[in-house]
Amino acid sequence: MTKTVARQAADTENGHAAAEPLPEGEPPRLTDLELGQAMRLMKGSDSVELKATVPAASHRATIQGLPIDPVEAQPRQVYFFDTPDLQLNQAGIVVRARRIAGGRADTVIKLRPIDPADLRPEIRRQADFNVEVDVLPGGFVCSGSFKGRADTDAVEDAVRGKLPLRQLYSKSQRAFYREHAPEGLDLDSLVPLGPTFLLKGKFAVQMGRKRDLPRILVAEMWLYPDGTRILELSTRCRTDEAFAVAGATRAYLAEKGIVLASVQQTKTKTALEYYSAQLTAGA
Repeated sequence: MTKTVARQAADTENGHAAAEPLPEGEPPRLTDLELGQAMRLMKGSDSVELKATVPAASHRATIQGLPIDPVEAQPRQVYFFDTPDLQLNQAGIVVRARRIAGGRADTVIKLRPIDPADLRPEIRRQADFNVEVDVLPGGFVCSGSFKGRADTDAVEDAVRGKLPLRQLYSKSQRAFYREHAPEGLDLDSLVPLGPTFLLKGKFAVQMGRKRDLPRILVAEMWLYPDGTRILELSTRCRTDEAFAVAGATRAYLAEKGIVLASVQQTKTKTALEYYSAQLTAGA
């Protein structure tokens, strides 16, 4: 892991934290140095996802201010798999299964942070492997993910111990896991962390000064068992249009009166820490 990429793991969900304090109420921004680092990583990536969370006090106003139809939101149930003390998370590995309405489910094994230049060519050529840079106010992280599909009943069986966890994941996913997981920590030894219930909605908008930049925005509301909520807005784009889309998205949200959180919360980090604490307390 290069020194530059290692710095990304400083804080936000294994991502790079803002280096400078900002006035209260304003979301953090990347420094010029951090922008250069992010641009270098984007050149070797497949896509960019722009993300931002909204403070809890502004959730209702955000839903009302954007063209979101809550009735059309898709329910999902997310499980993470790790050790009670989060050894995988500490190693930069995320193992996830997600149940989707209609009997579908998907899986992912993700490694972060990474430098695309360090990946073997044979991995980059695989169709189910994706390199993406997540950018949020004040932070960024580059990750590599092997994605797969599963059956929603199989996920439930694995969570309940009726099915070995490894059977949820493809041969490529399992090989990627073995290559990067801590020695002696196999998939079947992991415990389920969750579930976390969420609602996901998509909506189309026109951005730009001339309203000539159509985008699909995604709103996800994650509902944690302790009553905590995270509302995240996001959009994906090509690596060569990331900064143009970022500027247009920021302007669009400001025009709609959407307030972004001055401290950005991350969905995975929040879930892992919550369930880890519950397991520790139970033990």
